[in-house]
Amino acid sequence: MNVTRFEEAPEYFPPNHFSMRCVRLQGHEAGPAESLWLGVSAIEPGGYTTLDASPVEKHYVVLEGQVTVVTGEGEVALSAFDSCRLAPGERRALQNRSGRPAKILLAMPFPQPGHGR
Repeated sequence: MNVTRFEEAPEYFPPNHFSMRCVRLQGHEAGPAESLWLGVSAIEPGGYTTLDASPVEKHYVVLEGQVTVVTGEGEVALSAFDSCRLAPGERRALQNRSGRPAKILLAMPFPQPGHGR
């Protein structure tokens, strides 16, 4: 078993994330994992990511607050315990348009060898 206490979760700094604090709960520097990693992003009011894609699917669950997910097909506002799945290669941006902090859980598989990060 690998336990990561939230207050001790290692911080990481993904590109194109602004006014956000990102930590890993499992996988990468948070400990061993074979198929996926988990992270939490705390998004300050006005915080956002740019419209980017990754080669693997992503799953988001809003833990608190409200997060707007923008894709090439439109946008949706997600509230606590709402979730969404983004397909491999699907561009997305996250935005906190509210006046309150938000937290979002990310679950993402490790890329297959030869398929980028």
